[in-house]
Amino acid sequence: MDKSHLSNIQSVLDVSVAEGIQAGVNCLVWKDGQEQGYWESGLRDVEGNVPFSRDTIVRCYSMSKPITGVAAMTLLEKGKIDLFDEVSTYLPAFKDMTCMKNGKVEKAWRPLLVQDLLNMTSGISYGGDNDEAHQHISRLIYCDGGLNQSAAGANNITTRQVADRIAEGPLSFEPGTDYEYGMSADVLGAVIEVVTGMKFSEYLKKTIWEPLGMKDTAFWVPEEKQNRLSKVYKSSQGQAVGAWGGNSKGGQMTLFENCNLGIQAYMDKEPAFESGGAGMVSTIDDYMRFVQMLCNKGILDGKRILKEETVKYMSQAKLRPNLQQCFDWKMEHWSGYTYANLNRVCIDPGTARAITVKGEFGWDGWLGTYMSVDIINNLAICYMTQKVDAGTTCVTRKMKNIVYTSL
Repeated sequence: MDKSHLSNIQSVLDVSVAEGIQAGVNCLVWKDGQEQGYWESGLRDVEGNVPFSRDTIVRCYSMSKPITGVAAMTLLEKGKIDLFDEVSTYLPAFKDMTCMKNGKVEKAWRPLLVQDLLNMTSGISYGGDNDEAHQHISRLIYCDGGLNQSAAGANNITTRQVADRIAEGPLSFEPGTDYEYGMSADVLGAVIEVVTGMKFSEYLKKTIWEPLGMKDTAFWVPEEKQNRLSKVYKSSQGQAVGAWGGNSKGGQMTLFENCNLGIQAYMDKEPAFESGGAGMVSTIDDYMRFVQMLCNKGILDGKRILKEETVKYMSQAKLRPNLQQCFDWKMEHWSGYTYANLNRVCIDPGTARAITVKGEFGWDGWLGTYMSVDIINNLAICYMTQKVDAGTTCVTRKMKNIVYTSL
């Protein structure tokens, strides 16, 4: 790679911090098993003037999903689950589900499948007030006795209980007929617990985290590591346009200390609810171990996590044409991509919003974490920040354009 050209990443990060787009950030790029560059800028603790360093621990939020997806793929390889398995086989509460039809709650005509959870075609949302299905999820997360309240104090709702509570309400649509981003990965975590007979975190630790040497990846941060956990910030002049992936707005950084999606603010207690969709923490080097494994088609340092054909499948998987239209409409900022196995997957580089190649896959997170797997170029990218409502921003796309024009 052209490392001189890669050095432009530093100025992009510095400008984003100076303009108040984010308080602190770091970025790591590997190619062909070799580190090509590491860059950092800004602070993980503005009040304490602590730099955003390489050992900074961040909340992954939705970048937890690809790890949950890989955990499911390990079970698929062993014949423990099938994509067409009914979710009720493992979680009986999902038997005889209802869904929204023409504004009314009616019986669903087909069961919810494991593949629906992996592809976000389940009808399980992240809430809202559109209809009873969305309101049900909002009550689960935000109301008294819900996930946020539990995360802030009682910590008494388990992963399995979350799934069962989701099943108490209607789905947003008939399973497999639409796309909606939501809590599907959290239900999948509960499925994995039932299939393996293990706590979700125990299975992840045994099959992914420990074999890859991901020593700082977990669902919480113990006391001895708390000093490395980044604080979370929001901008006084607005947030990134998360739903559209638009330009970020700068401004003074203010501290954000609320729970969100059932994830605790300080990550200082081992949670009862281990969220497969949003609950993990990691460092840039830890998460890069996971991304490198995927770039190497399932293996890293002699430790095989997935079979080569499985990773190829992940890079080629896509939604059916009718569902792709739904995705294109709802996720316009991911033009050129499809969604499968809890990852975006590039299917048309020419219409993407940043330079990439067909088959590149990965995901981002609510606080701006971002990862990219490119098995064609054996190229791995990780980007970490902690900014409310960030997702994939213009800063992330600028960084990615620099990386791909350095090949």
